[in-house]
Amino acid sequence: MPRFDERAELAPRDIVARAIDHEIKRLGLDYVHLDISHKPPEFVRTHFPTIYARLLDLDIDITKEPIPVVPAQHYTCGGVVIDLDGRTDLPGLYAAGEVTESGLHGANRLASNSLLECFVFGEAAARHIRAHWDELPAPPPIRPWDESRVTNSDEEVIVQHNWKEIRRFMWDYVGIVRTTKRLERAQHRIDLLAKEVDEYYGHFRVTPDLIELRNLLEVARLVVRSALHRKESRGLHYTLDFPDMLPQAIDTVLAP
Repeated sequence: MPRFDERAELAPRDIVARAIDHEIKRLGLDYVHLDISHKPPEFVRTHFPTIYARLLDLDIDITKEPIPVVPAQHYTCGGVVIDLDGRTDLPGLYAAGEVTESGLHGANRLASNSLLECFVFGEAAARHIRAHWDELPAPPPIRPWDESRVTNSDEEVIVQHNWKEIRRFMWDYVGIVRTTKRLERAQHRIDLLAKEVDEYYGHFRVTPDLIELRNLLEVARLVVRSALHRKESRGLHYTLDFPDMLPQAIDTVLAP
């Protein structure tokens, strides 16, 4: 790590993740090692009791040996725009936590601030709802559901395959280190899958997995559109084509 940042493992999360990703790809590894065995065993057990116990179940004693690690998904930094009461621009819809863009995150993810945001904006939303309950609009009427022209699917494997494909290309093309070309490839795959899913949705009965697949595609589309729109690198939003940070931070806000 000192080759990448003088703060080593204490560098911001995006720098550490990119360093791990770089070494894994450079050396063809499955993982790298995180070593805390230089600390006294009691320190490790008291400061990291959950991790210590979980890894013991996997026959890894972190007081004596290193931990194999790989970069995981960065938790969402950005999302649905809200105000200080947790209100979105859709009347009656509130949001709190990692789904939102409240402005508290910045362009990186610090440990546990997502939990704090859930508490802060969850309480703010609850207070506003309680104070304005009588003013909230009634839910819109739901049209009767018509299943007369659809059948049960006998090809559920298609849904599962597309689900896995989204995860794979989003990790490969829209992962820790991005390029415009990779993002455009991901966008192309999303467009093709969206056509397949729309056709599937129109012919077969709706299932929770199918709805989840449509949601995954929509989130993937928004992430890629936002990444293509950003012409800089800031925090975990890193692209090789625009590695420098612009002098002024400008939100990437997408509208329908």
